[in-house]
Amino acid sequence: MPESLGKKERKQRRAERAAQRSGKREKKKKGPLREWLDAIVFAIIFMVIMRTVFFDLFQIPTPSMEKSLLVGDYIVVSKLHYGMRTPMTIGIPFTQIYVRGLDLPWTRFPGFSEPKRFDAVVFNWPADEENKPIDRKTYYIKRVIGMPSDTLEIIDKIVHVNGDTLFFKETKEPFKDTMQRFWYVYKEDPRMRLPSARLEELGVSEQWPTMNPTVVRIQATDAAAEAIEAWEYVTAVNPVVREPTANRAYSLYPPSSNYSTDNYGPITIPGKDLVVNLTPENWPVYEHVITKYEGHTASLSSDGTIRINGEARDSYTFTQNYYFVMGDNRDNSEDSRFWGFVPMDHVVGRAVAVYFSWNSEGSPFILGQIRGKRMFRAIQ
Repeated sequence: MPESLGKKERKQRRAERAAQRSGKREKKKKGPLREWLDAIVFAIIFMVIMRTVFFDLFQIPTPSMEKSLLVGDYIVVSKLHYGMRTPMTIGIPFTQIYVRGLDLPWTRFPGFSEPKRFDAVVFNWPADEENKPIDRKTYYIKRVIGMPSDTLEIIDKIVHVNGDTLFFKETKEPFKDTMQRFWYVYKEDPRMRLPSARLEELGVSEQWPTMNPTVVRIQATDAAAEAIEAWEYVTAVNPVVREPTANRAYSLYPPSSNYSTDNYGPITIPGKDLVVNLTPENWPVYEHVITKYEGHTASLSSDGTIRINGEARDSYTFTQNYYFVMGDNRDNSEDSRFWGFVPMDHVVGRAVAVYFSWNSEGSPFILGQIRGKRMFRAIQ
């Protein structure tokens, strides 16, 4: 019996040595906790790569893009359209925690295209805190209206680009059913109130009285305004045009201008390799661009001399493209009219689709707050 046990032991030792030599030692099986941790780490790495290279996800927090995008819409933003930016800072993924004072050299990879007029673009808000790195600034979404080198002017709410009308009531422009603004509705009978049910069918939720009993103010799309104007008891529907006032509670870009949101410009948008003649008159428009975005020191002396990096200059050539953006909710949008141009290095990507939508002011039931019809909807 002892001899038999000795043979078994020798066989077992030989098998172990053979397994060691061939590198086939049996691995320990992972426990459930280790498997979960591995899965979580893999998912985080996968999402970081996907959101850095291909796309990102954002929520619409304000009504500035209504009715194209609603508060509570969750959108997919493609970084491939305009090209991915490499990281500018190091931080913890999906948070605003980053290493301050450490700015990485960065570049933008080639994309499918450059931003186009009417694209809905997501960008880092240029007017955010001065000391913030670009990629840590607040995310905004607006629509591109003015392209690099365009001359843009707004006359009585109508946008003109290079002398041509861009938006006007009679045109079949692509956002006629979604871009909204304030309108005056003129009624035949001052005692009559516009029927709420008919207004709601057109997406108009409120009407406000004015000092004139025959006139009410509404917020509506161009298409809704045209439909209301056709009602038998309505004599006219005209856009509300605001003029500059000495005591207005807001300032527009550039700060020294006497523009209003509805009568703005003309203003020439900087573009890469565009040469502009610098004058004391246009200096307020370009000083901010040259110093903040182009990285130079610049000043205007009392005798009208403009100096860039200490050298007297009468012209300047821009090094990147800039865009003039506006919200689709024209009378409730803080955009380029207020804080100026969006530099290309601030552009994140193009908004391409709504993947989920949540109406927090809707039904008290959770399912009733989901806007099912808006889910998986392409963004114009």
